[in-house]
Amino acid sequence: MAAPARSVFRVALAAALAVSLVLRPGLAAAQLGPGDTLIRDTEIEDLLHRDSAPIFQAAGIDPKGIQIVLIGSKEPNAAAAPGVMMITTGLILQAKNPNELQGVIAHEVGHLAGGHSFRSGDMQRAGMVPMILTMGLGVLAALAGSGDAAAGLITSAPYFGALGAIGYSREQESRADQAGATLLEKAGLSGRGLAEFFDNYRYQEVFAQYRRYKYFIDHPLSSDRIEALQNRVAALPHYNQKDPPLALAEHEVMKAKLDGFINPQVTMTKYDEKDTSYPARYARAIAYYQLKEPDKALKRVDDLLAEQPNNPYLWELKGQILFEFGRQNEAEGPQRRSVELKPDGALLHMNLGQTLIALDDKKKVDEGIVELQKSLVQEKDNAAAWRMLAEAYDKRGQEGMARLATAEFQYNVGDMRQAREFAIRARERLPKDSPEWRRATDIVLVSKPSRDEMKDLEREGAVSGPQAR
Repeated sequence: MAAPARSVFRVALAAALAVSLVLRPGLAAAQLGPGDTLIRDTEIEDLLHRDSAPIFQAAGIDPKGIQIVLIGSKEPNAAAAPGVMMITTGLILQAKNPNELQGVIAHEVGHLAGGHSFRSGDMQRAGMVPMILTMGLGVLAALAGSGDAAAGLITSAPYFGALGAIGYSREQESRADQAGATLLEKAGLSGRGLAEFFDNYRYQEVFAQYRRYKYFIDHPLSSDRIEALQNRVAALPHYNQKDPPLALAEHEVMKAKLDGFINPQVTMTKYDEKDTSYPARYARAIAYYQLKEPDKALKRVDDLLAEQPNNPYLWELKGQILFEFGRQNEAEGPQRRSVELKPDGALLHMNLGQTLIALDDKKKVDEGIVELQKSLVQEKDNAAAWRMLAEAYDKRGQEGMARLATAEFQYNVGDMRQAREFAIRARERLPKDSPEWRRATDIVLVSKPSRDEMKDLEREGAVSGPQAR
């Protein structure tokens, strides 16, 4: 099957996600701005999908086709692009309830539906193409263990152009407000949170540009706009609709988890030991883990598991702690349990696969390969999983498959030159006309091969004559 065509934005996104965190301090973080990172976490992504799904459905967009990108940043910010919804941790932590978060999502989907950022070609002018190669080099440096080099390379890549290139007029803002209110009403949700979120930041209107949050530079506020929005949503039938108790509880869990990972020191004060609620105990367990006190963290996770034995995210956290602190043999059990409880969790399969290939047992490595393949069935562009799969195949002496997996890794971080080179090497070691050989050929064909390389493919019969010219 030919490699799918991918937009510049999607390739850039894949490049960034290649070094995204699985909320693990041991993996390098892609530095996007001062202190900003890309974060992967199954639980939070699932909750964000749940919050946003009814809004996308109301807009006539299939939620399953939307990739949620979580950006670790103190700034409240969000943006929607075709197939992608970007949300910062700052926005989640500052949203008082699910309805406020849904309000901002609806506003951004309103911009997307109106084509505000794409008609004028802003995204193309954001410098995404040269960014891809820089980001790819940063990915390689990060995965090779050179954190400083990776940070420097990735910082220089203007990935935040995806957000920074978006600058709307007051007219477009008002239209997105109205579209967002309509979408929320159609989804059976209140527009109150949308109006209240913007009203919370009314003061930003009088700040000098350099003092404003980036979101309110790109999305200019005005008192007239806020009042018009408040009047509109207050007149809608679902205005008094309340957030369900479960949604409120899940929102607090999401915020507690982010606090524990991002602000562990603050978490120990914010969530006092006297607070026996689930979010507070969850946050403290994670904070102890981040503060490098694994025994205290594990004790608290085990206490939570005694109450919620079927919570896959608690098992994931336990396995994660054990793995990161060199207890791979002990990590396998909890990670297997997390996969059993949530078989559709691509990152959970990847975590288990990583642990199994680290055990240096042939049977375990073979199992690890299967787990990584399961992860990639769900997330074909997960470069980190391709890199782990290459390591696993290399351990099993499968040189052709190892090179093909490396080619897939390079393809998904946007380094087409390296992807082509590894695909060519893979073809030399794979059975001719096998599915893997054909996949390697596809990668060569989509990675701008030279005329000589095309002629070689033609001589082999891999391509027809006209393609080689």
